[in-house]
Amino acid sequence: MELKEALVQITEIRAQMARSEVFRGYRAVPAAFSGVVALTAATVQAVALADPIQRYPAYLSLWIGAAAVSGTSAVMEMLIRARNAGSSLTREQTALVIEQFAPCLAAGGLTTLVLTRTAPSLVWLLPGLWQMFYSLGLFATSRLLPRPMTAVAAFYAATGAATLALAQGDWALNPLAMGLPFGVGQLLTAAVLRRTLERDHDPA
Repeated sequence: MELKEALVQITEIRAQMARSEVFRGYRAVPAAFSGVVALTAATVQAVALADPIQRYPAYLSLWIGAAAVSGTSAVMEMLIRARNAGSSLTREQTALVIEQFAPCLAAGGLTTLVLTRTAPSLVWLLPGLWQMFYSLGLFATSRLLPRPMTAVAAFYAATGAATLALAQGDWALNPLAMGLPFGVGQLLTAAVLRRTLERDHDPA
């Protein structure tokens, strides 16, 4: 019985350590890459989708594809670092970050599905809502990330609100509604990660 209690206490201590340590698996290069992907997708939209409201399935394919590419690169980087880490604590932190961020992705996916299936006239709401959901994901994981990442989360909340207020009518689904917030936001994320986690900690 004492051995079982001791093992439970050790597990709880490790879980607390995973929650209190700064997560170092999210890196600047994948974040910067996702910013470039967003700017590229906005350029492709501007050139190839003259009327995104009427061609919203193509619009969704473009931006969901861009998000998939960016997300895959970030997750692969985290998983590779977790696998190569000597400490199991790193693997526990990686699982915790993914667990905390996943609900915002699920909410964004379900919202997109519902709007496109039941109210396609409201698809113009999606860019702002996506930014809001992403902001919530960053806030959810902020305790594990460097403190300046809270400002990045607030940036996405502000751009999401501004997009909902301004990107309608003739500006609905404008390339800038997605390209500018996510391009700038991810490059800002890369700068924060580079300054707080990598510049002073990685070997030359």
